Amino acid sequence: MDKYEQLIDYFKNLGSVAVAFSSGVDSTFLLYAAHEALGDKAIAVTASSCSFPKRELNEAIDYCKTIGVRHFVVESEELKIEGFSQNPPNRCYLCKRELFEKLFDIAKEQGIAHVAEGSNLDDNGDYRPGLQAVAELGAKSPLREIGFTKQEIRDYSEKLGLPTAKKQSFACLASRFPYGETINEKKLGMVDKAEQLLLDLGFSQFRVRIHGDNVARIELQPQDFSRMLDEELRLRIYDNFKSYGFDYVSLDLKGYRTGSMNETLKGI
Repeated sequence: MDKYEQLIDYFKNLGSVAVAFSSGVDSTFLLYAAHEALGDKAIAVTASSCSFPKRELNEAIDYCKTIGVRHFVVESEELKIEGFSQNPPNRCYLCKRELFEKLFDIAKEQGIAHVAEGSNLDDNGDYRPGLQAVAELGAKSPLREIGFTKQEIRDYSEKLGLPTAKKQSFACLASRFPYGETINEKKLGMVDKAEQLLLDLGFSQFRVRIHGDNVARIELQPQDFSRMLDEELRLRIYDNFKSYGFDYVSLDLKGYRTGSMNETLKGI
């Protein structure tokens, strides 16, 4: 059976589902399939917080309106979670635990039997403590269970005409901080502005990592390195980053990769 047909059957067997929806590649594909399988028995829930860019929230709201899915936006202020702002290695667990508890509450209020999230098979190869919280609370992970890879999700999304088929991968802004460095709203705002600038300048896949209070480390795809050699563009980026609060702006020579902050962890 085709994997997409398996996904449709998976949702039909659930009967009803609340999808954790971030407007990213994975969760958009997941929500589309859930809506196709279950109609009004599928709802979307999006967390709004200072670590979630406004543009992503707006995209989530607009997409749900477009396909006619009931959409709930829940406030999930991670900085108020005990221990989160100290950025321990299990930061993602703390956040996901609090968020999915709220998702289950909304699902219960709406008479929805299950909660689902969009992790895929490729996520098994990295340190992702948030998946522990997902498992503990009993949330479903259909894409991982069926065996969808990231590329397969993009391929199916393109066939289905989804707007996210070629969208850049995104993770919450808290992932831009080295473990152990304090996360606060000011520095989250600095990173958000910096990444929005790169997006506006046409870069498609990147991260801006923040070190200390004033150092930006830009991760670009290697094929985009040559663009940084253009003096006008380079100085424009530097000047804007300075205005956001950065004193130093660097380019990571290894280039863009997911979870680069995990490279410093030992024995996990």
